[in-house]
Amino acid sequence: MAQFSYVGRDRSGKRRTGQVLGLSKREAVLKLKEKGIAVTDVQEMKQTFLNKEISIGKQVKSQQFVIFLRQFATLLRAGVTVVDATSILSAQTESKALQKVLRDIEEELRQGNLLSVAMGKHRAIFPSIVINMISAGEVSGSLDDTLDQLATYFEKQHYTKQKIVSAMMYPMIVGVVAVFVVIFLLAKVVPSFAAMLEDAGGELPLITKVVLSASDFVQVFWWLFIVLGVLFYIAIIFVRRNPSSKFYLDYTLLKIPVFGKILQKSVLARMTRTLSSLFSSSVPILQALSIVEKVVENEVVAKVIRDSRDALEKGQRLTEPMKKHWIFPPLVTQMISIGEETGSLDEMLAKVAEFYEKEVETATDRLKSLIEPIMIVVLASVVGTIVIAIIVPMFEVYKTIG
Repeated sequence: MAQFSYVGRDRSGKRRTGQVLGLSKREAVLKLKEKGIAVTDVQEMKQTFLNKEISIGKQVKSQQFVIFLRQFATLLRAGVTVVDATSILSAQTESKALQKVLRDIEEELRQGNLLSVAMGKHRAIFPSIVINMISAGEVSGSLDDTLDQLATYFEKQHYTKQKIVSAMMYPMIVGVVAVFVVIFLLAKVVPSFAAMLEDAGGELPLITKVVLSASDFVQVFWWLFIVLGVLFYIAIIFVRRNPSSKFYLDYTLLKIPVFGKILQKSVLARMTRTLSSLFSSSVPILQALSIVEKVVENEVVAKVIRDSRDALEKGQRLTEPMKKHWIFPPLVTQMISIGEETGSLDEMLAKVAEFYEKEVETATDRLKSLIEPIMIVVLASVVGTIVIAIIVPMFEVYKTIG
C-alpha cells in the first residue's frame, strides 16, 4: 500500500494538508472525500529514510502471531464476519506491524477481495503456508478450523525452535565468556606479574613462557580479535544468503557430532509437520512440496524435496528420492509409504512430526545437562592454566629469597 501526501479543503473551507494510505491515487482521493475533504492536489510519496517505517528484527513475534490466529478462529466460530473479525483484531493486537497490515487487509476485504488474496500482498508477515492453507479453507468453508490448525502448527514450530536455540546458546555464551576472561587475564593481569618474573631471573617453566608470549600477543594485537569476529559474522551472512554455499553449511552442521543429530530431528519435525498441515487442508501435493521447500530452512532437505516433487511429476512415488538419502531414516520413508497406500498421508506425517518433536525435546534436555559440567571444567582448566603459569615461578622466587 502506497503513501500519498495531499492538499485540500474541508467542509468549512479551511485548508488541509497531510498524508493518507491507499492502493492507488484514486482510492486515496475517495478516502479523503469520505472524510469531507475536497482534494486539490495528491501525490504519491517516495519511500525515504525519513518517512519509512523502521522495524528491527522479526516484525511479528511468534506468540503474537499464534494469539492472532486463535482469536481469529474464535471470532469466526462465534459468527463474526471475516471483515469485522479483522477490524476487531487490528484494534487489539500488540504488534504495530500486524496492526498496520490488518488495517490494509480490512480495506481489501471491504472491496470484495478474498482473505487469502489480501494476505498474499503482505508476504513479509504471512508466510506461504498461511496464505495457501487459508485459501484452501475458504474453498472448503472451514476457515475457522484452518486458522486453528495454523495456530497449533506455529505453536509447535516455535516450541521446537526454542528448544534447539536454548541447547545451542548455553555453550556459545559460556564460550564467549571464557574468551573474554582469558583475554582480560592475558591483557591486564599477566603483564603485572611479567616484570616481576623477569627481574627475578632464572629459567622460567615452559608453561609460563607460553602464557607470557600469549600475553604479549594479546596486548599488541587485541584489535585482531574484533576484526576476526566481524569478518566471521559477515562471512556467515554471505554464506546463508547464497543457496549453494548454504547447502554446504547445512551439510556440515548436520554432520557435527551430537548437535547434528538434534538438528536433523528438528528439520524432519518441521518438514513433516508442515506437510501434514498442508495435506489436511487439502492443498495440492505439488504445491505443498514447493511450500515446504521454502519453509524447511535447510538446503540439504530442500534439495531432496525438490527431487521428490520431480519424481511425482514423472509418475514415481514421493519416497523414492528420500530412500536414497541419508538424512531420511527408514521411519520417515516407511510412514510416508504407508500414508500413500492408505490415503492417510496427513495422519502419518503428523505422527512422525510428534515423534521427532519429542525426540528433540528429550535430546536437548539431555544435552544441556551434559554440557553444563563440561563447559565449567573447560573454563576452569583454561583459567587454571594461566594462574598456575604465574604461581609456579613465583614460588621458585620465594624459595630463592628464603
